[in-house]
Amino acid sequence: MHAKPESLCILRLSAIGDVCHTLAVVRAIQDHWPTTRLTWIIGKLEHQLVGDIDGINFLVYDKGNEKQSLKTIKTAVAQENFDALLHMQISIRSSRISRLIRTPIKLGFDKKRAKDFQWLFTSHRITAKPKQHVMDGLFGFAEAIGVPRPSDNELRWDIPLSQADRDFARQYIPDGSKTLVISPCSSQRARNFRNWSIANYVAAVAQAQQLGMQVIITGGPTELEREYGSKISQFSEGEVTNLVGQTSLKQLAALLGRATVLISPDSGPAHMANAMRTPVIGLYATSNPNRTGPYLSNDKWVVNAYPEACAKFKNTDSDQIKWGGRVRDPNAMELISATQVKAKLLELA
Repeated sequence: MHAKPESLCILRLSAIGDVCHTLAVVRAIQDHWPTTRLTWIIGKLEHQLVGDIDGINFLVYDKGNEKQSLKTIKTAVAQENFDALLHMQISIRSSRISRLIRTPIKLGFDKKRAKDFQWLFTSHRITAKPKQHVMDGLFGFAEAIGVPRPSDNELRWDIPLSQADRDFARQYIPDGSKTLVISPCSSQRARNFRNWSIANYVAAVAQAQQLGMQVIITGGPTELEREYGSKISQFSEGEVTNLVGQTSLKQLAALLGRATVLISPDSGPAHMANAMRTPVIGLYATSNPNRTGPYLSNDKWVVNAYPEACAKFKNTDSDQIKWGGRVRDPNAMELISATQVKAKLLELA
């Protein structure tokens, strides 16, 4: 696509982390073509984080009410002929939605990455590039339509925050306060193999407090996250503020924006903190941070035990594993020591 398009449709429903990656791409498109009309089809939860961005028409898909969502989206796009669809999600659900979009260009992933038969629903494909970070892969869509890839220093997210959101965060993190935020676990029970132990988090809390940092625990309302928040608070000797289940996505973003550092496994909040340009001590043993780590923290702050986990639990070198392959063993996270995390905290304090 050599000429500036009049309108583009972006299809990326979920999840929080991937929507944060997508937002960086969308911002690059906005900067390059500020007058192009953008429509973004997005998930209901993810819309809560980015749905008030100026200059984007959001169409919300609620997977809990699929029939009505498809009807609403179909009506909304019925009179629109887009110059291109950026089909940035690989799923049968999103491919069904893509059929509603009228456009001569339906751009999807290269055939090797186009799982769930996505390639059957697209007319054009991005260039195949091996072993990319997820965000770099999504930037392949921008490059394919003629939008240059910004440098890391030029990447922007600019998630809108209300004054109420900022006041909420300032209430817990006053100006000048050194603060460690811990988002201790993945919210999905099926992904418990990603979670570090409560004892290790307690050790990290103690180190942070010795360095003069206050500690806040955040997370969603699931039973697992509430258990982690409660036990970390209970077993820590110093005071810990437990906000698990008590923040909206916007409030969490505001907190992360004011924090000194976040500790988190591979989860949405790690990428939210990245979008707020807050350092992330990412805890990676079960997944490869070179593919899914917090983008701006990968080189310096992430603790990467993935190669060790592949050797121990898969009996092979990490370079020999399919890109994106996971180590689905809950013992893998124990390869990350509290000492390693303490060393990162010492650098950041």
